[in-house]
Amino acid sequence: MVRFEFGAEDVARVRFAFSPNWELVSSLRALQRPSAHALHLPWVHEARRALEGFDMTLLTALVTPEGYVPDFLGPPPVTPLPDLEAELDTVRRVPSERVRHEIGVLYGRRRPPAVLRPLLERPRHGLRRMTEALAGYWELTLAHHWSRLRSLLEGEVLHRARQLTLGGAELLFADVHEDVAWTGSELAVDIRHDAVIPLGGRGLLMLPSAFYWPRVAVVTDPAWQPSLTYPPRGVATLWDPAEATGPEGLRALLGATRAALLAQLDAPRSTAELARRVGVTPGAVSQHLGKLRGAGVVTSSRQGREVLYALTPAGEALVGAGRSS
Repeated sequence: MVRFEFGAEDVARVRFAFSPNWELVSSLRALQRPSAHALHLPWVHEARRALEGFDMTLLTALVTPEGYVPDFLGPPPVTPLPDLEAELDTVRRVPSERVRHEIGVLYGRRRPPAVLRPLLERPRHGLRRMTEALAGYWELTLAHHWSRLRSLLEGEVLHRARQLTLGGAELLFADVHEDVAWTGSELAVDIRHDAVIPLGGRGLLMLPSAFYWPRVAVVTDPAWQPSLTYPPRGVATLWDPAEATGPEGLRALLGATRAALLAQLDAPRSTAELARRVGVTPGAVSQHLGKLRGAGVVTSSRQGREVLYALTPAGEALVGAGRSS
């Protein structure tokens, strides 16, 4: 059990982010042990075909099917909406002693495989090689899925930020995961590691991750920002084919396109994501969303460079009524 102890200022310093690099690192586990990540089987089958001929030796020596993952592979992001290249640049600048220490934690008394020798003997050179491998893996397996993943993660960040605003820590942590519990002054995370971590004014980073499903993870090493990784809401439908139509009752009331848009707002989504899912132009989506927002069934909020749309309570009731009709 890990217990994060919150001081008075730590709740105010809870922040939210997501990380393309952490999705990349987490996906390596799903690829190696798909039985433990069955939700991602459609992606696993596709990725294995794409990786034929790609040397995975270095990456799988660092990310094993379970257990400890060296934190230097995925440092906690310092901005809410990082991009992969910026994150890989951060990885390239991890101090050499930190690289050696964390590989030592990973292998303990065992001899690390030869493929890790450059990271141990010449960490700067080894980190460049490692980030090149990560970037190559990303291009083959995840780059073309990033829009879908990003929409899911942005929606989760928006939801959690609202929960914190509306109900403080109690509402924020109420339904994060069955292994996470808020006691009023500390956050208890039920994992196979025992530690009590006073946050001491550093706050906690909430990091939703699609590929870490179904588990949670923590960062407790004092060298890094204290963090909680957990599965986002809506991840179960991540690889479902996009459904271009909404409920029949809703189509009869609103028309096919607006019904389809409402049906896709099970999580907050951008105009571009909605256009891809529904199969119409972004301009048409914007026009329909304007009408739906005017009717009070859709709301919008800006996240970084994008505007995300979500159902209002009236919109949720309308979609529910349409499905039951």
